[in-house]
Amino acid sequence: MKKIIIAAVAKNNVIGRSTGEMPWNSKEEFKHFRETTFGFPIIMGRKTLESLEKPLKGRLNIVLSKDVKFRQKFKEIIILNSLKKAYEYCEAANNEKVFFIGGGQIFNEAIAHADEMIISYMDFEAEGDVFFPNIDLKKWSIRKREQRKDFEIVNYIRKK
Repeated sequence: MKKIIIAAVAKNNVIGRSTGEMPWNSKEEFKHFRETTFGFPIIMGRKTLESLEKPLKGRLNIVLSKDVKFRQKFKEIIILNSLKKAYEYCEAANNEKVFFIGGGQIFNEAIAHADEMIISYMDFEAEGDVFFPNIDLKKWSIRKREQRKDFEIVNYIRKK
């Protein structure tokens, strides 16, 4: 099973706010995100879920939370307390891919296990206090680049 990080990152490395919200709205980037992740499980943190307000359609939504009292109102969401349990769940279901969609804590933990990264580098700086982890280019190689109107998509693959 491929473990893939997908993120949109501003020029100053901001990915969001500690409240869970995105500091920008790019319809083209959201379309790219939807087309890439549709049909596959997505793993996110609690604040990311809360910023979405509802599960993303067409994908198994897995939320990681260490808060044993955390509950939500949607039956389409699975709540687990570790990445290890999320991997086990997705592997048991024979998923070909799983996507990590944020937030900062999830990316910081998942980057050590990810096989690929699909990063949309936005053409602007943004206000926020959650940042994408530094990418160690000794461990990653660029497989593909694609320029869009307001951002560039860079596909990274982990070096063997």
